[in-house]
Amino acid sequence: MPDGVPNPRNKVCRLRKSLYGFKQASRQWFEKFKLVILGFVQSKNDYSLFVKSTNHHLTIAVVIKDLGVLSYFLGMEIGYDNHCITLSQAKFTREILEESGIKLFKSVATPLPLHLKLNSDDGDVLDDPLSYRCLVGKLNFLTHTRLNLAFTIHCLSQFMQIPRSSHMQALIHTLNYMASTTGRGIIFKGGLDLKLQAFSYSNWAAFVDSRRSITGYIMMLGSSPISWKSQKQATVSKSSSEAKYKAMAVAASKVTWLVRLLGDLGITNLKPITRHCDNLYALHIARNPVFHERTKHINIDCYFTREKVLEGLI
Repeated sequence: MPDGVPNPRNKVCRLRKSLYGFKQASRQWFEKFKLVILGFVQSKNDYSLFVKSTNHHLTIAVVIKDLGVLSYFLGMEIGYDNHCITLSQAKFTREILEESGIKLFKSVATPLPLHLKLNSDDGDVLDDPLSYRCLVGKLNFLTHTRLNLAFTIHCLSQFMQIPRSSHMQALIHTLNYMASTTGRGIIFKGGLDLKLQAFSYSNWAAFVDSRRSITGYIMMLGSSPISWKSQKQATVSKSSSEAKYKAMAVAASKVTWLVRLLGDLGITNLKPITRHCDNLYALHIARNPVFHERTKHINIDCYFTREKVLEGLI
């Protein structure tokens, strides 16, 4: 029994039924979900997805609770139009701006000032670091619909421990940008063109303190974005080509999973996937297995991406 709970007879309770919140509750509930008996096949790429194909018909079941037509969920506003679904967080954005208590006057065109390089020692330490941490923490939820803020919020999040005046100025710039672009979001368009494309980019030695680079990628199905990310690379890259090739490897891994998942949903004939990268040297590494001296320090990434090219996936 927990400390402080009277237990004079030294008895404990035996759990006979899984309760919500217990560690094994979801697993026990899932075992009672008998869709497999009805002929559904569980996806190996997303265990909550079940698919049944019969007579040219495809039935897809996802283990979620049906609450009707979705219109508002966790700060996301969902709208429906002819063959389009829109996602935005206009209301949530306005609430963040109002709660910040910062007077915003200037309209800016970019989420961060161009060519800005932030570091941990630039400027005075903030008297009230909590306000910076709270604001940046809330901004993280905007990346669900605001793709163009992913890199900015990732950069601002690096200084949560000891934020300084320069970091706060950059944050205010971002808030000004948000104030002038409140209604922006994502549009998912229906159509017959289901071509999958991958775009990757890296910002070489972006962080002054560690000289780590940043990987960024976005996946497009037709004209709709379906996956995106901005993250710090795990190791220091010795050249911009190496940084871009690491970004290619991350994108290749995501493409591999997406192709398998879309295959479960009946979307086939996607290969080869077009990979977009703006570095010719990184593209040569993916095609040419001879650059041993120049690439042996990034061996795993090299072989993974090159393998996917040889397979015809990319």
